[in-house]
Amino acid sequence: MISAARVSALSQEARTVASPLPSPTARLREAAGAVPPTGLILMSILSVQVGAALAKGLFATLGPGGTVFLRIGFAALIMLAVGRPRIRGHARADYVAMVVFGLTIAGMNLSFYSAIARLPLGIAVTLEFVGPLCVAVIGSRRRLDLLWAAFAAAGILLLAPWGNAAIDPLGAVLALTAAGGWAAYILLNVRVGRAFPGQSGLALAMGISCLVTLPLGIGASGPLLSDPRLLAAGLGVSMLSTVIPFSLEHAALKRLPAQVFGVLMSLEPAVAALVGAILLHQALGLRALLALVGVTLASVGSARSRAGD
Repeated sequence: MISAARVSALSQEARTVASPLPSPTARLREAAGAVPPTGLILMSILSVQVGAALAKGLFATLGPGGTVFLRIGFAALIMLAVGRPRIRGHARADYVAMVVFGLTIAGMNLSFYSAIARLPLGIAVTLEFVGPLCVAVIGSRRRLDLLWAAFAAAGILLLAPWGNAAIDPLGAVLALTAAGGWAAYILLNVRVGRAFPGQSGLALAMGISCLVTLPLGIGASGPLLSDPRLLAAGLGVSMLSTVIPFSLEHAALKRLPAQVFGVLMSLEPAVAALVGAILLHQALGLRALLALVGVTLASVGSARSRAGD
């Protein structure tokens, strides 16, 4: 669930810090050392999208809200237990930023899970990917980035629910809301990261997110108590969406230029479409595929353009 596309070094940082602290994953990183870095990134992308597909399978019992609570709850427990962040000693503005960060994490994940409950996974991820892409393009002064913005805009227009397009309008709005949350997440991550040492700010923000989504977890407590296997499935979602990708990306970035990382991460919408087709039997029409290509080209072009800055 958090988290979570990364079309630049900044958006890469957002996903990296959104994952649990590194110590529980040392063995996985050691094993990853024998795999080429490009393979590690592709495995990371695949892990995130398989996690989303697994989460979608819990919606019928827990709903998107209950599933979000499990994902955030497990992540918060791991981060707070391992990191043991110090709460005192910060300015009031820093605490406000941390709380807003936590609210953003909760809203972003709830919007995305609600979106994939209504949309094919590939379409939802394509729309969500617009968030970090906008942050990268708006922050650039290169005219060429206007072209990449045009590609992304064309992709969004292709997904607009007009004519015979079977795109759920509310699902599209929710996915774009998640995109806005991801953009805010990237910016807030920088702000909180400067105020709190290491990953303590994120750990505290995850605790806030857990508290915010607690009512959703209480609402899903009946199925959870009657079938404890759902807890195991929720832990699996959290592992696939956070711990494993974090470990793989951490190992890859030691041997991979930031430009190559950004280009590879641009394949995420395509991988999401592939996972959706194989695991969820979600076939995409021509317009959806063209939209996916447009956003992917925009992301690749933006990542390559930034490498020249």
